[in-house]
Amino acid sequence: MSPVLTVAALTTHRLNVIPVKMEGKSLNYTVLIKQDEDEMYIAKVPDIPGCYTQGKTVEQAMERIREAIQVCLEAEELENVTDGTMGRF
Repeated sequence: MSPVLTVAALTTHRLNVIPVKMEGKSLNYTVLIKQDEDEMYIAKVPDIPGCYTQGKTVEQAMERIREAIQVCLEAEELENVTDGTMGRF
C-alpha cells in the first residue's frame, strides 16, 4: 500500500488508508505512522482502541498493522459474542 497523504509539516508522520477484508466485507481504516527516537516506525489505528504495532520500515509497519487490525476486530467480535465474559473468572 502506498501512503495516501504525507503531512508536510511533520516529516516523520504519515497518514495511510488500509483496506481490510473480513467476512466478505471490505473496510477502510486510517493508519497513522510515526518514526520514534529509535528509528522504528509506529503504526496505529485511531478508530480501534489499542490497535498499534511497529516495524523497521514503513512497509513492515503497514504489513503488521493489517494483521493487528484483523486481530483487534476478531477480539472485539468475540467479546460481543460472549457478552464481555470471555477471559473473566
